[in-house]
Amino acid sequence: MSTTLIRDGRTLRATLPLVLSWSRAANPLPVRAVRVPVPGRARPVGLEAPPWHDTGAADRPFDFCGRVRLLCADVARRCPELGHVDVARLLFAMTQARTGRRNGLQARVTPLRFRGGRLHRPRRGVLYQVQRYLVDNQDMLYLVTFCLPRFLDQDFDDKFVTLFHELYHIGPAFDGDLRRHDGPCALHTRSKRDYDRHMAELARAYLATKPDPSLFAFLRLNFAQLRHRHGGVSAVAVPRPKLIPLPPSY
Repeated sequence: MSTTLIRDGRTLRATLPLVLSWSRAANPLPVRAVRVPVPGRARPVGLEAPPWHDTGAADRPFDFCGRVRLLCADVARRCPELGHVDVARLLFAMTQARTGRRNGLQARVTPLRFRGGRLHRPRRGVLYQVQRYLVDNQDMLYLVTFCLPRFLDQDFDDKFVTLFHELYHIGPAFDGDLRRHDGPCALHTRSKRDYDRHMAELARAYLATKPDPSLFAFLRLNFAQLRHRHGGVSAVAVPRPKLIPLPPSY
């Protein structure tokens, strides 16, 4: 279903679908190969990763989103503060880094509902809906996006902190809204440094439970090493959800 809002004879937004739907059988999620950013280039040395870091079958491209999903499911199971997270309602995806810079966006979590889990929100007399994402008829509540290959070129500890950073943004009610804190800095508290310090503590506590090392072995390798071992790195690539204005009769 799609909608176009007409106001005073003007089209305020081109027709956009209210629901984006994928299924394994008929319309699988789009998967893309992660490219080496321009003007970046693959590292010429240090491509051979230690063989004891198990990253799956070397005769096929590394499935980044599949491996991240498995890791996040284990994190949610072992970490009490993230026990509300159901990875079956998370859509993992990537956005392609345009440059080889290490700094910049690493990852983000995009809520697929408004505050309080609402599907609609009025603004300036117009009712809006965030696009719904369905995967195998399952309604997704969050889009978790990693900037690749930049994320993979962080240090191991930084990757883990980033992972916990994004999962912790997911609201405790798990209703499609983000976790909100008191004060003006509702998403990161008053100090992003303290927020990330807490994420590092959660990451260390998770590792102290002695999870299966194969779940996070890929985080010990950089992009060039994974690409060299597997012949490529692939990830789901979906558009960022849009806010759709609904007609007055909706």
